[in-house]
Amino acid sequence: MRASLINFVRTRRWLILMTVLMLVGPPCQAQTIALVGQWYSVPKNISCATAPAQRCAGMLPVQNLNRTGGRFIWQGAFTLDRSAQLVLDFKNSSVIGRFEHQIFDSHGHRVGLASGGIESDMPDPFFLRHGREFTLPAGQYRLLTELSSPFLLAQPIPYLDTLAHYEHATKTGDAITLLSMGILFGLMFYYAMLAGIRRNATDGFYALFLLGNLLYNGTALLVFRELFDWHWFYLISFPILFSNEIYILFVLNLLNISRESNPSLYRIGIALIGLFTAFLLLALARPEWSLELDRTGVALFLLFGLIAGIVRTRQKQFSAPWYLAAVLFFFALGILSISLGKLTGVHTIYIEHLGLLAVTMEALLLALVLAQQFSQLRIQFEHAHAHATEDALTGLLNRRGYFESGIAELERSKRYGHSLSIIFLDLDNFKQLNDARGHDIGDGALRATARKLRSVLRSNDLLARLGGDEFAILLPEIGNLAAADACRKIFLAASSALEDYPPVTVSIGAIHFAKVTKTFSAIMKIADELMYDVKKSGKNNMNIRYFD
Repeated sequence: MRASLINFVRTRRWLILMTVLMLVGPPCQAQTIALVGQWYSVPKNISCATAPAQRCAGMLPVQNLNRTGGRFIWQGAFTLDRSAQLVLDFKNSSVIGRFEHQIFDSHGHRVGLASGGIESDMPDPFFLRHGREFTLPAGQYRLLTELSSPFLLAQPIPYLDTLAHYEHATKTGDAITLLSMGILFGLMFYYAMLAGIRRNATDGFYALFLLGNLLYNGTALLVFRELFDWHWFYLISFPILFSNEIYILFVLNLLNISRESNPSLYRIGIALIGLFTAFLLLALARPEWSLELDRTGVALFLLFGLIAGIVRTRQKQFSAPWYLAAVLFFFALGILSISLGKLTGVHTIYIEHLGLLAVTMEALLLALVLAQQFSQLRIQFEHAHAHATEDALTGLLNRRGYFESGIAELERSKRYGHSLSIIFLDLDNFKQLNDARGHDIGDGALRATARKLRSVLRSNDLLARLGGDEFAILLPEIGNLAAADACRKIFLAASSALEDYPPVTVSIGAIHFAKVTKTFSAIMKIADELMYDVKKSGKNNMNIRYFD
């Protein structure tokens, strides 16, 4: 399966070239000096002479270096027309265990020596690069580079660039590394915090997946070597073996794939977890194969994620379309990065940069999934809150909603010294209407009253049905005269609505504060008492009281 995916990519070289050019641009091209040579494989137990004209016993020319590592020597030649400050580096990949460069002049004298690599203690003179600087006069030279590595991500090829151009050309790749690593670290921390706060396994699995990729990329792209002086080469491969398993668990949880809902996908996911566990055990026994096992695992989990995203999208799972958009990009660039052995015409961007970009873009796109989940939760909360605070019959605020909003408005009035009025309404003889004409007619009277009251109120006034035949209104920021006028309009509107529902009338108690000093409950109690005074004195009237 992995081979078919790789062949699919390789048959479309134009896609690879266009992708690389869009990602890296002209600054990443090198002003290279012609360097012609050949790689040779060398047995590990053979000692080679330093003179480039001599060859080691068992030294065999190879076109492509073995990805499971080994010991190799590159021999080549170059000519300088004038003296120059040069940088010697490798293209395609920075996953190199150890290397040593030796430069010889036309007389066979060694005029340059430098070494390094992830496993080496030698400091790197260039940030996040294996480049080594040489100053050479005009002349003919031969280069002998010895490389030994537990495994290789892609085929490193020595190249020469001028110092000035090299320092400029490497900036884009370094920026990709630092920016992407920063994004991944921030998102990893964010998902880890969410996992703890929400107690959500999906967030925790993705945080662990990002951690694995941070360890891999930080080691492969020399960030940890530069910042922390870490030299353990297998931080490149072993974290990915774990993260491949974690990603399957992440997809199963994110897309709600279970034995009951999607038995086929679930069985495939569990089988992949078992396979990746076997990969991990095999890597412990044969560590030089660990990166190749990573490649196979990445191809498989990408394919699983793509299929799961398509299936669950068709099944209308909420998060699936957003996940599918993310994994499509991840799949394209991820397969590209694990299948390429070299980047044609590009020197200062590595295969590792493509993989890092793939993970970073997926992580950013998956943030949309999280945002959509939060949006859905907010909608559900608002919907639930509306049901909890809305009267189902009239569409007005219910008692809970009125008290929540009313208390907030009261506190605002106190803070800014605004005036406020509260009106309490009760329908007279409402039980008689229900008994005589039925509850459906009674409900119609309540809805008609609600519509009429809403029509005469301002947009910022609070109108609620407290229960039964009781209504309440809060009028913020209103003066004495305006409050009296509003009370009359409310009385007339309610009376008009109830003309078709005899013998029902309305009794109103209203209270106005030029400056609020009492609690909301105390004000409501006063308004309620004023309303009952109306009922005691004959009903169908209103009673207003003013406080300075």
